Amino acid sequence: NHMILFRYLKQTFQSPSLVKNILLGAGIGVALIGLFLFNADEPNPEWHELWMIRPFVIVPFSGAMGGLFYTFMVPWRKKNGWIKAAAYFLCLIVFLIGLFMGTVLGLDGTYWN
Repeated sequence: NHMILFRYLKQTFQSPSLVKNILLGAGIGVALIGLFLFNADEPNPEWHELWMIRPFVIVPFSGAMGGLFYTFMVPWRKKNGWIKAAAYFLCLIVFLIGLFMGTVLGLDGTYWN
């Protein structure tokens, strides 16, 4: 029923943990891309001088979307047994795949040409 879905979405977007989860996901993205870029070799002189902006926007955004997904999974994470374990595992997989895709998209044309 669409009213149940609307109520669930409204409840999720009003959740106090939503902002915390989004910021945590984005923070993980910033930390990972920062570690990668600041430990990397010298950039190619042909790249624009502001080339780092793209990965520092896209990777944290993908991490934030992982945090949003984690918040949406609250009803399943509150269950018991294998459903709870599967929900946490799915959250981890979605987060890692999202960070990987964000990293590839952010570094495309520079380090990953």
